[in-house]
Amino acid sequence: MSDATLTTAPAASGTDDTDYNRPRRSPFRWLVLLLVTFMLLLTLFPFLLAIVNAIKSGVDYARNGPLSIPTSLDFSALVYFWNLSDFGRKLANSTIISLAVSLLGVLISLLNAYAIGIGRVKGSRIFLVVLLLGIMVPQESIVYPLYYMAKATGLYDSQLAVIIVFAVLQSAFGTYLLTSVLRSFPKEIIEAAEMDGANRWQVLWQVVVPVLRPSLMVVGTFFFIWTWNEFLIPLVMLVSNNNQTVAVAMGLTRGQNMSDPTFQAAASLLGIAPTLIFFLIFQRTLTRGVVVGAVK
Repeated sequence: MSDATLTTAPAASGTDDTDYNRPRRSPFRWLVLLLVTFMLLLTLFPFLLAIVNAIKSGVDYARNGPLSIPTSLDFSALVYFWNLSDFGRKLANSTIISLAVSLLGVLISLLNAYAIGIGRVKGSRIFLVVLLLGIMVPQESIVYPLYYMAKATGLYDSQLAVIIVFAVLQSAFGTYLLTSVLRSFPKEIIEAAEMDGANRWQVLWQVVVPVLRPSLMVVGTFFFIWTWNEFLIPLVMLVSNNNQTVAVAMGLTRGQNMSDPTFQAAASLLGIAPTLIFFLIFQRTLTRGVVVGAVK
């Protein structure tokens, strides 16, 4: 009788041991959650506004304003901008240029960082200072020299000129970032590979690159997004319609005698959507490479 009473007593009390182990949410946590949610909505607001106005007719926009919900779906602005700007070709041009810059910029950054971070070349600090100065130089100050050199070499109005320029410019940041990672690379791993008979190139491609792959993916993703959003240099260097990029095509939405809000929203939506899709695809890669200085 007493055993039955002892065994049934916890059940009768209606409590569970797990209730005492559950972390209690303090009011401060709820405040932080509300603040983060508000910041997320604030960040997504321009994108949501572009979607709402891109599928809204001009009459609906003029009658109800930009913050109203569309009364009907109207894709005429999207279709008009796509056909007017030959957006399919611009999309292909931006993809080719951004991918080429990403691959070439990562390769240049890797070779420079390997020479500075592991090779310990003389004057490496001076090189890093020069690279930092190159990062801080505004593009407006180098447009004319780049234009002149492209004209002199016969590369003006060619995608190759833009690829070379952006790969070199963005590799300055990549070199600085990867050098900070390689400076903390374990020397024991390199010494073990050299004792096994590996030369400098084998150490780079078979030892350093596999460990550095998350950082390289992060740098390449940044290079792709940055190149996609560039406007000034492609505007100056690419004058023919067949070579222009998405960022240049978005300039068609504004003119001296033209201002259509739904047309501009459609252009903004089509221009943002590819980079957003690219970011969502490589979101896990960016998350893994946030702490780029961590080397296993």
